Amino acid sequence: MNTEVKICVIGLGYVGLPLARLFSTKYKTVGFDMNAKRIKALMAGHDATLEVSDELLQSAIASGFKCTASIEDIRDCNFYVVAVPTPVDQDNKPDLTPLYGASTTVGKVISKGDIVVYESTVYPGVTEDECIPVVEKVSGLKFNKDFFAGYSPERINPGDKQHTVEHIKKVTSGSTMEIGVKVNEVYASVITAGTHLAPTMKVAEAAKVIENSQRDINIAFVNELSKIFTRMGIDTQAVLEAAGTKWNFLPFRPGLVGGHCIGVDPYYLAQCAQRYGYNPEIILAGRRMNDGMGEYVANQVVKLMLKKGIQVLNSNVLILGFTFKENCPDVRNTKVIDIYRVLKEYNVTITVYDPWANSAIAWCEYGVEITNELPTDRFDTAIMAVAHNEFKSLDLLALTKENCVIYDVKWILDGHCDGKL
Repeated sequence: MNTEVKICVIGLGYVGLPLARLFSTKYKTVGFDMNAKRIKALMAGHDATLEVSDELLQSAIASGFKCTASIEDIRDCNFYVVAVPTPVDQDNKPDLTPLYGASTTVGKVISKGDIVVYESTVYPGVTEDECIPVVEKVSGLKFNKDFFAGYSPERINPGDKQHTVEHIKKVTSGSTMEIGVKVNEVYASVITAGTHLAPTMKVAEAAKVIENSQRDINIAFVNELSKIFTRMGIDTQAVLEAAGTKWNFLPFRPGLVGGHCIGVDPYYLAQCAQRYGYNPEIILAGRRMNDGMGEYVANQVVKLMLKKGIQVLNSNVLILGFTFKENCPDVRNTKVIDIYRVLKEYNVTITVYDPWANSAIAWCEYGVEITNELPTDRFDTAIMAVAHNEFKSLDLLALTKENCVIYDVKWILDGHCDGKL
């Protein structure tokens, strides 16, 4: 690529939009997404995910950044970046459908000498074995002769305004050593935290998928500790604080593990391992532990209600928070839904209050009605499920009856609390 770099980012979600906006500060950049409604909102200067501020987005658009749903607008690009979701299906098997679709789009517009870089989280080998063949078939071009590829795993922390994309070190790679250097140069020119050029795309893919698997396993360990110490009548938080005085103790806390990364990536690694005839016992054990924590919380709440003589049937329960993490509107793979569904089995009346979540999306995805306004009722039980900043100053005693249960999933309540992870 001796010509001027012209970038197209395909997929303008939590990962793609911040990256495209950043690239636009140095290169001619076009963002592509098939969601016309999303494109209209972005070009009007607003990002519903709140990852890019209106001020930054509007400034980028004024400087030439464009978002489009038209494939004709991306034909003159020569550096394509694919940042589409890679979810799992109902059986926790990797669903590569979005990647196949994005690869088809790339195949329709890619030209000789162009580079396509994948950012979507996958297991090792997906880029070369699954995505590139689609690009070849659609384009009629030959891989590593007519066009080239790279893999630079997404590193984004939704809701985190400190560790934004440019402030997180980026792993890069290419389909040849020369292309790897080129891909690295493009990313290094905008990533202030620096880059790490991996020797192969498979190494980069593997690095990404173990990052979140490692966190998943560590959280599963402390979740198990929480269950053990609860039975023993010991405060888990106090135990972890004491253990944390040792310099090399890892500061993980128990909790719900949802979202599109930690709660999903281990299944990609497990699928890959099983294809090679290995059953990943620790990885899957961690997933089972973390996937069961919503049900565990709900059952603990019911036990506490019974101990305090609160009638569970037809009781009124307030769940504070529905997003998968604090201070962001993302409800993808939220584990709060598990608490909700188990409590529903006891025929309780549930109010879900979340000032961040989009009520229409929550209803469409989960069939759950949420409110963005603080309720005025008094509840038999309140569950602090998400640590939104707005919740930290709430007077929960004013929201609950005199005889009530307050359960803290996120360790943010300094005062009265009947139970916590």
